[in-house]
Amino acid sequence: MLILVINSGSSSLKYQLRELNDDGTDAAEPIQASGLIERIGVPGAEIANHTEALDIVAKELDEVLNGRTIDATGHRVVHGGERFKAPALVDAEVIRAIDRLAPLAPLHNPPATEGLRALSTKWPEMPQVVIFDTSFHQTMPPQAWRYAVPNSWYTDYGIRRYGFHGTSHDLVTGKTAELLGVPRKDFTGIILHLGNGASATAIKHGRSVDTSMGYTPLAGLVMGTRSGDVDPSIISHLGTSHGFTAQAIDRVLNHESGLLGMTGHADMRQVLESAEAGQREAQVALEVTTYRLAKYIGGYHVAIDGAQAITFTAGIGENSAPFRARVLDRLGVLGIKYDPALNESPSDDSRLISTTDSAIAVAVVPTDEEMAIAQETFHMVNNANAWGRGVGV
Repeated sequence: MLILVINSGSSSLKYQLRELNDDGTDAAEPIQASGLIERIGVPGAEIANHTEALDIVAKELDEVLNGRTIDATGHRVVHGGERFKAPALVDAEVIRAIDRLAPLAPLHNPPATEGLRALSTKWPEMPQVVIFDTSFHQTMPPQAWRYAVPNSWYTDYGIRRYGFHGTSHDLVTGKTAELLGVPRKDFTGIILHLGNGASATAIKHGRSVDTSMGYTPLAGLVMGTRSGDVDPSIISHLGTSHGFTAQAIDRVLNHESGLLGMTGHADMRQVLESAEAGQREAQVALEVTTYRLAKYIGGYHVAIDGAQAITFTAGIGENSAPFRARVLDRLGVLGIKYDPALNESPSDDSRLISTTDSAIAVAVVPTDEEMAIAQETFHMVNNANAWGRGVGV
């Protein structure tokens, strides 16, 4: 089966054409084509919207399909609110529902629905599936997702913690349990998705019970360009005392803060290099970033009554041994011990880097969100086809 995976950002569109076997696993050479279209809708750009971007994708795919047909498309959608607790087959009502959730993710949900409509027009018979960043975190208990604000803010406006990076956290939870040799339902641990966007998730019995991102992906850890947690009064102070507009504050916190705001570099590799060269701003930024992360790890260790493992994943988590070491050096109080040689050794495989006498296992597990989306799409379409044939009825 050929699955097209679409990831629509606010001004970008990433795609991957993936081939799966009849059982839903990757084929021998799964990635048939991939690409990234950027600067969509940006002033002066040639591509006005995501519909035009998908036209470009279709032309690029024509060159590699050689007469084959795409069997289904899986879309990553950032926000599913409380409506979507699992992947869903796309129909007109699902698209309208995602549209209605646009206030929760104004930069991401509208491009997603634009892409859904464009593909429905171009390939009306092709099944489409939506996979939501927020779905995995719908298992959080109220004590984790409620904000201490008036109840009407939740009931009227949906103000609560939702969490993101759910596809990655879900996949890596299963892979970590497999690495440890325990059933997923018996796995309790902390998953650290550390890339340009970063989040930590507390896992108990294989399910999300808390996560660092909140109402939006801005909350929580220090990220490449995002601030993470800040005192809300800073925002009102900047507006009332210094003339900042809400839009300006939002832009700065999302696009000009984090590592970029502190060092001038959004890339962790550049920050580490600058710190090694003695640049004070980079050294302070690393102290802030690792301290914040260590606090979340400690808090989640308590929240889940003791972690079996702490797992690093995504671009920084998988590839930056120096950053992992800086974080783990803060966690000795938890009885965590790691092997520097194992930490430094590069590998594309899931692996443990902790010592045998470490109180908590430390793992490095590659994520692959495109693979996860493709497999979810495969199973949704297969199950729908089975029910359509009367199987299981």
